[in-house]
Amino acid sequence: MHDYLMFAIGFLAQAFFSARILFQWILSERAKQVVSPTIYWVLSIFGAYLLFIYGWLRDDFAIIFGQMISYYIYIWNLNEKGVWRKLHLLAKIILLGTPLIAFGMVFHNLPAFINTFFRNENLPLWMILFGSMGQIIFTLRFVYQWYESSKRNESILPGGFWIISLIGSGIIIAYGIYRLDPVLILGQSVGFIAYSRNLIIGNKYKKQHA
Repeated sequence: MHDYLMFAIGFLAQAFFSARILFQWILSERAKQVVSPTIYWVLSIFGAYLLFIYGWLRDDFAIIFGQMISYYIYIWNLNEKGVWRKLHLLAKIILLGTPLIAFGMVFHNLPAFINTFFRNENLPLWMILFGSMGQIIFTLRFVYQWYESSKRNESILPGGFWIISLIGSGIIIAYGIYRLDPVLILGQSVGFIAYSRNLIIGNKYKKQHA
């Protein structure tokens, strides 16, 4: 029963992530340029919440680590879109506080955390580090997105975002294959096509407006 629930949460999280990129892709095709729609960031928050729970249930540090930084960047983008200020104060407190509480739980009993995640008998250390590297690269795409957006004072999805996405996604797919993790494999495979297409759309738009 535990495994069924765990995978259900994981697939639901990936459904949110897949939906965000599909919405973004469709809207970009219609606009004939790469766009950063509000729905992309709303679905990102839901997906991050659920994937964090999935990683915790699966004792997978790489999955958990990948959600931490990007989570607050999602919130920053929602603020740029004018959505954040419309939320109820309680909702803001919950959204902002959940990751901090999780960090607090980790550092409250750090030895047990290390033993659980870094000494996983079913997963060698080098594979944990490999998976973590993929998640770090995948997270850096949002750091890059935030940096470029902050310079323009608007939420955008620049070309470099998609290049970093392709690299990180490739590593995570390899990690998922090693772990026989259908959630990671399916979720990243769907995005791989959309990332490539966004690069094409962005390049065409630049050439037309050069």
